[in-house]
Amino acid sequence: MTKQQFLRRTNAPWQMRLFLFSKLPAAWFMGIGVRSCDGQKAVVSLPYGWRAQNPFRSTYFAAQCAAGELSTGLLCLTHLQEQPPVSMLVTRVEAEFFKKADAMLLFTCTAGQEVEALIQRVVQSGAAESLTMISSGSLPDGQLASRIIITWSFKLKKRK
Repeated sequence: MTKQQFLRRTNAPWQMRLFLFSKLPAAWFMGIGVRSCDGQKAVVSLPYGWRAQNPFRSTYFAAQCAAGELSTGLLCLTHLQEQPPVSMLVTRVEAEFFKKADAMLLFTCTAGQEVEALIQRVVQSGAAESLTMISSGSLPDGQLASRIIITWSFKLKKRK
């Protein structure tokens, strides 16, 4: 699939919901959705509601981590299109919480250029590399509620 085809599918709400239902059902259940992805920046929404809520009437930390992971992972998947097979794996997750998340959150990652450069290096050298990406979760008024830090590892798959 080309990058453009991937981005078209990613930005088509019904196709993305179908993907989440089949591949990431927990994210689908929580109502996580893709607002936009252009290969350089990905924005993922996490609605506030009972499906992602903790007993303290705020959005559960694991739901925030899932949305943050998806915003970083979409950029990775975008730049893996049209490349030889490369495996990707989350090797570390960190999170910082700054404000009670009691409304819709938008998770934004802007590391598209770094991902693209790293994947090119992995494909050219064949050596495994890691990249730490940041996804910022903001409330509707723009206040930063959380920061999810995901480290992805990339490795060229061996040909059989």
